[in-house]
Amino acid sequence: MDCELCQHNEYCIPDDCEMIRNEKRPPSAPTENDREPKNIHLNYSISPEASQLDYDQFITQKEQPNESSGFEVDAADLPGALFDFQCDIVRWSLAKGRAAIFADCGLGKTLMQLAWADQVYRRTDKPVLILAPLAVAAQTAAEGKRFGIDAVVVERQKDVVDGINITNYDKLDRFDTSVFSGVVLDESSILKSFTGKVRTMLINAFSRTPYRLACTATPAPNDYMELGNHSEFLGVMSRTEMLSMFFVHDGGDTAKWRLKGHAEMAFWRWMASWSVVLDNPTSLGYADNGYELPPLRVHEIIVDGDAPTTEKLTLTQRRNARKESLDARCQAAADLVNTSREQWLVWCDLNAESEKLHELCEMSRQVRGSDKASYKASTMLGFSVGVLKCLVTKPKIAGFGMNWQNCRNMIFVGLSDSYEQYYQAVRRCWRFGQTQPVDVYIIISAREGAVKENIERKEADAINMRRKMAELTRESVRENLTRTTRIMAEYKPTTPMRLPKWAEMESA
Repeated sequence: MDCELCQHNEYCIPDDCEMIRNEKRPPSAPTENDREPKNIHLNYSISPEASQLDYDQFITQKEQPNESSGFEVDAADLPGALFDFQCDIVRWSLAKGRAAIFADCGLGKTLMQLAWADQVYRRTDKPVLILAPLAVAAQTAAEGKRFGIDAVVVERQKDVVDGINITNYDKLDRFDTSVFSGVVLDESSILKSFTGKVRTMLINAFSRTPYRLACTATPAPNDYMELGNHSEFLGVMSRTEMLSMFFVHDGGDTAKWRLKGHAEMAFWRWMASWSVVLDNPTSLGYADNGYELPPLRVHEIIVDGDAPTTEKLTLTQRRNARKESLDARCQAAADLVNTSREQWLVWCDLNAESEKLHELCEMSRQVRGSDKASYKASTMLGFSVGVLKCLVTKPKIAGFGMNWQNCRNMIFVGLSDSYEQYYQAVRRCWRFGQTQPVDVYIIISAREGAVKENIERKEADAINMRRKMAELTRESVRENLTRTTRIMAEYKPTTPMRLPKWAEMESA
């Protein structure tokens, strides 16, 4: 309703009516001068309390810790099947509330994450969700049953039960994530892509979930974006904050980052505050408990020459070289498979390679990206129990999460430059629990260049990263069960700060 006095403003306040302010004259239409912007003078005033606050106190107030939702449990409350190092890691991650476990293949990540999820459910009396790659969900449920931890595989929200629920990453959109008190990312390297749709969806979907655990075999060496994405998912620090605090752009390439020289140790201490990395229990000071890997024998087969070329090729040139040598490489792989009675795992990158290998390799089945999920799962599980002699697939399809200690023979019909894909694919068979030497055959064209040497260089970088992390994580895991906190870089100014002489400041 319009004002009773001026009848022009529906929201006019009678005690402050526009007519009263203008001596009861109705407002006239605005002139051109009225439309000109007017200078606004702001008067700044500083309260006595603020003026007495020194700079050090101001900086201290800015250091807000990252609140944790962790809780402590006794070792007696955890499954007796856990080794000492596994028990301590589970207790540490529960005390953190939000943590990452970068444990090598075969060190019991599945049992640790099941024990973690079970304790979160008991604490909150609300369901917990485990997200896993295809076929790994059923494998995780079977592992839980073996150790007396109930876990069910679910397809959609209506299937969710009180307790531990397991599903695939590609089905996350079928669930209401707000009902879960905890979430576990199995093979959390899915967070690798800092612009990926899945990465963004996971971070947003579980930003308010109090208990979060990320598990994967190893972060890619020098892939700091992946580490930043893990930190952001766990709510420790955003990726952009991490980069600005510890890194600088490497030259003119803004896509590459390198650690600041003076911030290297601070970065690893920060990593150790929310994650644990280990490739063997002995790296954290525990007994090995029989955790000794069998020999790994890598054989390089060059189908069209004696040695790879040292010439630098473009991606297109290398891809063309792979296509030209496709028949020869596939035939070399088939010769190995068909002259053996043992199981073989054959990795490829191109659809044409997959089709040709399936055609040439006897008693083989291929798993492609276009296959139905049920077919993929049944085929991979069939290979797990030894029903299938030869499995042909790509590392990005089956290279994560599966336990294939039953197989000791592996072929790469060509290699990409992704160390993570190579490492994860090899560790499907070469893992703790494997009792026989593992043979890996790399079949390439000479024109593809020194791909094997490039992978070996990245492997050395990964070993160096794990060594540094293990040194810093030992004390964190064994002695420090405190909650996750934000580590701030200490700022020690050496140049006095001078404020500009603004008129507004002087008048204040």
